[in-house]
Amino acid sequence: MAMKDAIDAVGRRKTSVARVFLAPGKGNITVNKLPVEEYFREASKRHEAVRPLVLAEKMEDVDVKVNVHGGGMTGQAGAVCLAIARALVEMDEENRLTFRKERLLTRDPRMVERKKYGQKKARKRFQFSKR
Repeated sequence: MAMKDAIDAVGRRKTSVARVFLAPGKGNITVNKLPVEEYFREASKRHEAVRPLVLAEKMEDVDVKVNVHGGGMTGQAGAVCLAIARALVEMDEENRLTFRKERLLTRDPRMVERKKYGQKKARKRFQFSKR
């Protein structure tokens, strides 16, 4: 499954988990065996996912293979972004400072709040009737 002499890293966001394999190459990016353009059809999600590569200027120098599951597109894009950033730092420690400033190495802790009993949703109550 892993590429030869590849660096692997894991990124998480909401309920999504992304596993990234980074290897020297020509700039091919595949997400779940699909080109990144096909998997992340929305340009904003695609840009978020590959942002660390753009900042490190490694877009044409490395091949990226991503396995991502869980959550929706936003969570998956965030998970891929974190995983790629972690892998690039492992590859070259000089990237750490750049990514720190852009907050790319911080795991976003926000999760969906659970529904409470006696309520319609997490915070929404049932309609109150005085009489």
